[in-house]
Amino acid sequence: MKNENTSKKKNTSSRSLLMLAASMLIFGTIGVFRRSIPLTSGLLSFIRGAVGSVFLLAFVKLRGRKVRQGLPARTVWLLLLSGAAIGVNWILLFEAYNYTTVATATLCYYMEPTIVVLLSPLFFREKLTGKKLACAAAALAGMVLVSGAAGEGLPHGGSLRGIALGLSAALLYAAVVIMNKMIRGVDPYEKTILQLASASVCLIPYLIATGQFSNVKLSALSAVLVLILGLVHTGLAYLLYFGSTDGLRAQTIAVMSYIDPVSALLFSALLLREPLSPAGLLGAVLILGAAFVSER
Repeated sequence: MKNENTSKKKNTSSRSLLMLAASMLIFGTIGVFRRSIPLTSGLLSFIRGAVGSVFLLAFVKLRGRKVRQGLPARTVWLLLLSGAAIGVNWILLFEAYNYTTVATATLCYYMEPTIVVLLSPLFFREKLTGKKLACAAAALAGMVLVSGAAGEGLPHGGSLRGIALGLSAALLYAAVVIMNKMIRGVDPYEKTILQLASASVCLIPYLIATGQFSNVKLSALSAVLVLILGLVHTGLAYLLYFGSTDGLRAQTIAVMSYIDPVSALLFSALLLREPLSPAGLLGAVLILGAAFVSER
């Protein structure tokens, strides 16, 4: 009986690891797909949130689960605000992909853990230890190397704009992480559905004001890629992610999450021919290594 239970636990853990790895690999291809979709970043973010929330809602309904109503007002406002931040965060990240390489945009975006560490004393009264400060310094040094400022000086034009957009996206994502820590007693699927729906709804006024809903023309291939971004990169990826977390330890999840940025760097090099310079590779190691050590 004991051997059977051990075998079941191992099978569950292996399945959870595969699901988590698959979700991270899917997230890692977002930049490559974005490069092939001729839509504005705002409209693409709107579609991603709408399709992803509908996908997850359908899954929850098919499983016979109900989306809880009557949430506390504070929780509702945090969900709406974090959803709006997610929508704007996507716009900034998609725009970063347009102005700089996928690798550089991804590494800028992965400054988020360092930002959360630096803001944690303000929001959660967590002490900044020497280790965390050293990790933050290493990540900042890595960012300097990735940007090229250590060699040729500050980048100009589009590249500098892409870096600024990527870092802005990281700052907003850090805000989402902080708000998520304040949201308690809400099922992960339910929370994600509400946040994705909020991301789409909050973008509507901006899209109307900027006229992004008009004259939308997509080829059959582009339409398929847009659907893939909504169904696979959002709905399915979140489904795999949340479906895997119950069977794994928090530290295992943290370690496995690095499949996302590392695969993004590999895909950008292999598929888009965007290799990092030796200094950029060293910067990538510093940024990802600092985030990893800090999370431990």
